[in-house]
Amino acid sequence: MGLLNSKNPKGKQAHILLLGLDSAGKSTLLYRLKLAETLTTIPTIGFNVEMVQLDTDLPLTVWDVGGQEKMRTVWDCYCENADGLVYVVDCSDGKQRLKDSCKEFKHILQNEHIKNAPVVILANKQDLPGALSAEEITRIFKVKKLCSDRCWYVQPCSAVTGEGLDAGFRKLSEFVKSHLKAREA
Repeated sequence: MGLLNSKNPKGKQAHILLLGLDSAGKSTLLYRLKLAETLTTIPTIGFNVEMVQLDTDLPLTVWDVGGQEKMRTVWDCYCENADGLVYVVDCSDGKQRLKDSCKEFKHILQNEHIKNAPVVILANKQDLPGALSAEEITRIFKVKKLCSDRCWYVQPCSAVTGEGLDAGFRKLSEFVKSHLKAREA
């Protein structure tokens, strides 16, 4: 904590919820962002928690919660104290999985604990042929309508190459800082 506090004199950190269906790439992108290398991951049973420090003065405590069907039923339990949501979409998934992902996204946005919390959707697996674009994900997920009461952004990315991850989390940090200032006012 000493190193973090030296960069962050007020000791503030943001609690970020990292959600998405199983195999969307949540853990891969979290460890790519934290360690700057691609790790082979196994499906997350339960959750992973990591501190991510970008070149910002706001450290992010990221809660990567498993996306298997049984785990999705407890996602709501992780929303309390969340300052932001990162929702990961596998842009190479078939129609049914995208439909399931849309349903889960819509459900989690209704949680009272993250009302108005900023959202960044990571449109993952852009490195795969036929992956849907960020614009297509925005349309399919009806983000403009569902997130009209909060700051939101859809970032194309690849957890494997790391492309787009920094940009997505920097945008989230920017949103979260504004959200926290507004809550304090």
